[in-house]
Amino acid sequence: MDRHRVVALLNSPQSPFELACASEVFATERPELPSRYAFQVCTERPGPLPTTVGYSMLVEAGLDALEEADTVVVPGWGWQQPGPEVSPAILDSLRAAHRRGARMVAICTGAFVLAQAGLLDGRRATTHWRRTAQLAADFPAVDVASDVLYVDHGDVATSAGSGAGIDLCLHLVRSDHGSAHAAEIARSMVLPPHREGSQLQYAVRPTPAKAPDESLAPLLEWATTQLHTPLTLDRLAAHAKLSSRTLARRFTDQLGTSPGQWLLRQRLDAARVLLEQTDLPVEAIATRVGLASAVNLRRRFRAALGTTPGAYRRTFGESREQARRK
Repeated sequence: MDRHRVVALLNSPQSPFELACASEVFATERPELPSRYAFQVCTERPGPLPTTVGYSMLVEAGLDALEEADTVVVPGWGWQQPGPEVSPAILDSLRAAHRRGARMVAICTGAFVLAQAGLLDGRRATTHWRRTAQLAADFPAVDVASDVLYVDHGDVATSAGSGAGIDLCLHLVRSDHGSAHAAEIARSMVLPPHREGSQLQYAVRPTPAKAPDESLAPLLEWATTQLHTPLTLDRLAAHAKLSSRTLARRFTDQLGTSPGQWLLRQRLDAARVLLEQTDLPVEAIATRVGLASAVNLRRRFRAALGTTPGAYRRTFGESREQARRK
């Protein structure tokens, strides 16, 4: 199987961490997983490329690497006010790659590059929260979202700051190869379950440091083992020994979402894994993940993912016999 070619377009000076967000997800070889991506870096002028932390990287490929890319990643550029102009050669190469059908991905301030290429016009997009006002002012045709982790349109995607770049890259792997494959990558990176793009970039209001007994982690871990049971807000609150109102507030502060929305996402994620890795009927999967019926699972699945459980299984599923042969 031909591997999906991911090419990162680098700038001078380049943030090594934001490049690493993409390379760790797409380039790192993992013995327990098949290699699905081929990763390469390029820049406008090949040679030593300064970084933002004082050392240089040797980048051998030029812009012609974009001609073969299936996905183009633009890691964060050192964007200040006012931002530097991107060269016409880079902008032309990005537009040509997009016209050819390459998926365009920006991490953090890489969104400014895609915006200057006109690839975000009329689109919703995001960047680091410190730069959203600047992005909106510099590019009025872009619908800038200041309070999300990432936005994915299929052909163009943007993320908030560096950490959200990892979330976006894992989201793209999940879209390409299913949630089980993405979960294995996240597990090897010692990351928690994935964050949805609609989560807030940061807490809406400042809060004091959480005492250990204020963390939701123990409750979340318990809840993921109880998805097959009724999990009402009152039951969650009782398990956490909190009032329902206090629990709802902590969900908003710590996760940027409500208990109900968080539970629905866990149930859908569990359903995705079962669709990928088992031959269980949809009705049985719905019962296992706490969505009561196949009708309810199909309705929730289509609303959240834009497809049906059956179509998802045909795309990402594997029979138990295939799994045993791995």
